[in-house]
Amino acid sequence: MRIAQVAPLAESVPPKLYGGTERVVFWLTEELVRQGHDVTLFASGDSTTSAKLVPCVPKGLRLAGIRDHIASHLVMLNEVRARADQFDIIHFHVDLLQHVLFRDLAHKCVTTLHGRLDLPDFMPVYQTFREMPLVSVSNNQRAPMPPNVNWLATVHHGLPSTVCPFGARGGDYLAFLGRISPEKRPDRAIAIAKQAGISLKIAAKVDPADQAYFEEVIEPLLAHPMIEFVGEIDESAKSELLGHALALLFPIDWPEPFGLVMIEAMSAGTPVIAWRHGSVPEVIADGISGFIVETMDEAVAAAHQVGSLRRAGVREVFERRFTAARMGRDYVDAYEALLTREGTNQPHLVAAE
Repeated sequence: MRIAQVAPLAESVPPKLYGGTERVVFWLTEELVRQGHDVTLFASGDSTTSAKLVPCVPKGLRLAGIRDHIASHLVMLNEVRARADQFDIIHFHVDLLQHVLFRDLAHKCVTTLHGRLDLPDFMPVYQTFREMPLVSVSNNQRAPMPPNVNWLATVHHGLPSTVCPFGARGGDYLAFLGRISPEKRPDRAIAIAKQAGISLKIAAKVDPADQAYFEEVIEPLLAHPMIEFVGEIDESAKSELLGHALALLFPIDWPEPFGLVMIEAMSAGTPVIAWRHGSVPEVIADGISGFIVETMDEAVAAAHQVGSLRRAGVREVFERRFTAARMGRDYVDAYEALLTREGTNQPHLVAAE
């Protein structure tokens, strides 16, 4: 199958530091190449891939200091459009702009929605371009969307089993990994660690939009001997942080579409303590790969109980449900389902496990 993967330009593929979507695009692209497909990746020029790379900007826009990415994405989409007849499937990982430019090619276009869908801003696009096939990354992610959206599949993320190697021993600290923002609730993670009497390592980036929140709310909480703020880290440091942790704290306060860090931790054999929001019940096997909680008291209790979980059992859940190989197979199933439709716009669902 001739497949185009169209990545966001904010980060390289894979990202140098933070960048969940670009990381998933990398893993999917590599897996599709491994399966024998002819894959072309539209991404920044500093990307690394086994596929054919079409560089659309010299380097990832965020680290290049470019804040408005619309112009660069429009130029990339124009390049994809010019080459559209070279592909059986064009798979977009950008939010909206392609819906206008590729409406007449909906029969071979797929858009994975990586972000939150509970905000009203983008709804006019989804209500207007109903013929465009969409993929959700969790079933919960779909809940706010208007009726009759053209869902093609739900495909949970997956990653190669070697990215976060299994650590049989774990460690004695809690970890918070991701982004400093109100909905991620790093303040809650700090409170859990303090109440549980367990040290916490925070590895997270601070976006400009969240700088004031960091300075006013989070930074004053870091002056405690049990709390260590590591900052933004690369892939190697992430693997070490997760592999040596007692547990990952995922104390979110929003409808998380997926939560990639949860399966990264599970790959390392590290259990996850997560709030019951968004995709969490679809990802965490409660009592096996972690604990799903709803209150601070439950979270503190889970921090004391998490050592009783078998790290090998956590890894087994990952290997059964969240590998890149499984993700690649699910996407190929979705592509084939789209290509075999005969003039119908009825969704064909590839259910996630």
